Amino acid sequence: MHLPHASPPAPSMADVYAHIHEYYRQSHGELVQTGSPAVLCSVLPGHWRSNKSLPVAFKVVALDDVQDGTLVTIKAGNDENSMAELRNCTAVMKNQVAKFNDLRFVGRSGRGKSFSLTITISTFPSQVATYMKAIKVTCRRT
Repeated sequence: MHLPHASPPAPSMADVYAHIHEYYRQSHGELVQTGSPAVLCSVLPGHWRSNKSLPVAFKVVALDDVQDGTLVTIKAGNDENSMAELRNCTAVMKNQVAKFNDLRFVGRSGRGKSFSLTITISTFPSQVATYMKAIKVTCRRT
């Protein structure tokens, strides 16, 4: 007797996103999951100096289809400093990636505090993702 071949179970969306996440990690370096399952971003250093360039460009990767030229904005804040001052905090999507070449944190995060980032992708409707406790920013002591 010959039994029909059982088809493998369909992959879950979590499996699909995990596979895509791994592909982008290999292409763009270490990425972190944001509060949105469809948005990944570069890992930031745990501590950084105010108004100093990051060692590498900060990237936002969209797993959903986002048109080239779509504006992406980064905002930072915490409970002490709700709107930290940033420089070069806008970029445009190209091939599902927005690259922030010289993102600078000008405002300090506060004693023992880290900034959380809000990433807004200007699609319709907008996509908003958060990167919680992303980076602690201090000023240089003189």
